[in-house]
Amino acid sequence: MKFAVLVFPGSNCDIDCYKAVEDTIGQEVDYVWHTATDLSGYDAILVPGGFSYGDYLRCGAIAQFAPVMNEVVKAAEAGKFILGICNGFQILTEAGLLPGALLRNSGMKFICRQTPLEVVNNKTAFTSQYGQGEIINIPIAHGEGNYYCDDATLAQLEANNQIVFRYAGDDHNPNGSLKNIAGISNARGNVVGMMPHPERAVDQLLGSEDGKRMFTSILNAWREQHGAAVNG
Repeated sequence: MKFAVLVFPGSNCDIDCYKAVEDTIGQEVDYVWHTATDLSGYDAILVPGGFSYGDYLRCGAIAQFAPVMNEVVKAAEAGKFILGICNGFQILTEAGLLPGALLRNSGMKFICRQTPLEVVNNKTAFTSQYGQGEIINIPIAHGEGNYYCDDATLAQLEANNQIVFRYAGDDHNPNGSLKNIAGISNARGNVVGMMPHPERAVDQLLGSEDGKRMFTSILNAWREQHGAAVNG
C-alpha cells in the first residue's frame, strides 16, 4: 500500500503523518507537494494539519485551489482512502469533499490538549478496529475547529451514519462544535475529516496510542479490497 502526504505552504503536521505511516504500519509513503498533478500511484491520501497558506481568507480557503486538490477529487471519486486532519479537514470542506464548515472556536482561543472521543461509526475504512461507542484519547490543536452545518445537512449526516467521531460528552466539547461533532465522512465512507490528530497518538510516549488503529484500519481495508490476507 502506498500513501501520499500532501504538503502545502504552511503545513506543519506533514512529518507527523509521514512518521505515523512509516512507524505504525510500515507502508510506502511520500511527501507530495501542492503543485502535483498526478496522484494515481497512491492508495491513500493524507491531508495534514497546519496553517496552509497562512490561513488567509479562511482556513483551507486558498488550499482548495492548489493543483493537487483536483487530483484529490479524482481520487475520492475513484474510491481511494482520503483522511483530512485538522487543517486537512478544513481543506476538504472548502473543496466540497465533505459538507459543512469549521468556524472559530466558541471560546475564541487556540486549544491544544488531549481530548476524549466517542467512536460513533466503526464501519468505515478508518475506524473498523475500534469498538462502536468506544472512548479513545486523541489530542487536538486548533483555533477553528467548531464544526457547523445547516439542519438539512445535519439530518443527512445522522441518517447516513456519516458522523464518525464526537467529543465525548457535553463537558468535553472544546470548541462549541455542533452536536459535539469531531469527525465526519462523505456518504460513500472513503473520505473522512477530523479535527483531532490521530498521528500524534500512535505511541504511549506521546500520551496515547489510540490513533494507531486508524492507520491499521486503513491498511486492513486496503488489503480486503485487494484480496490479501489481513494480519491485524
